[in-house]
Amino acid sequence: MNTVLYENNGAIATITLNRPEKFNALDTQMRKELLQAIERAEGDDGVRIVIMKGNGPGFCAGADLGVALGKEPISNQLENEYKPFLMAIHEGEKIYISQVHKTAAGIGGALAMTCDFCVMADNANIYLAFAAIGIVPDGGKTWHLLHGMGYSRALQTIIEGRKIPAAECLALGLVNKVVAEAELEKATREWAVELAKGAPLAQRAAKRLLKKVGAVSYGEAISLEAIEQDVLTRSEDCVNAVDAFMNKRKVEFKGK
Repeated sequence: MNTVLYENNGAIATITLNRPEKFNALDTQMRKELLQAIERAEGDDGVRIVIMKGNGPGFCAGADLGVALGKEPISNQLENEYKPFLMAIHEGEKIYISQVHKTAAGIGGALAMTCDFCVMADNANIYLAFAAIGIVPDGGKTWHLLHGMGYSRALQTIIEGRKIPAAECLALGLVNKVVAEAELEKATREWAVELAKGAPLAQRAAKRLLKKVGAVSYGEAISLEAIEQDVLTRSEDCVNAVDAFMNKRKVEFKGK
């Protein structure tokens, strides 16, 4: 892979968008390689946390407009080239953390928000650049904005095509943490290390549940939780953790 870098450091994998000269704008090759990198992380049983970041001056400028608007309907690109890697994160078993510096523009913002967690530099922003060229947000960004901001503010942000600064993203719940730019790499890595010490089976179950319970009734949520709990309480991790808790010793989760 050339436009995407993949690094594995024990339980933590790092996927780096690597077109710095193009502000990491997503072209056809990068879209393919991004999916390959995600599939590689998902297929590695040793990986628990995946950090998604950008190389160079910013996180991601969105789609590469120089190649995005051709004769082929844009819906084909969105369905066949963007949706696969976005859904691979959304439905994946690993926990993904986006590490955003400077700007996550266009569908680059969708990529950042699709990750399970997001850490932003204090001078970074999510840029709704779509209005400037007469289109609407894509890559699931309308879904993220609606759930994070509510209808009126989401619509205003989309129509005005504005940049949402890091502090506002944090206040709205669009991101998890905002840190000084100089501390971004260190803070993200340290958080990933702490998360990797947790119970991977329970983390995956929590991700699955939260993707489902928003669209079901309270009673159905209880039933879905019960199904997950049934599996977890029979796991080696849970048995060992209960014993460790009772005997006041430290537990090491193995994902079994």
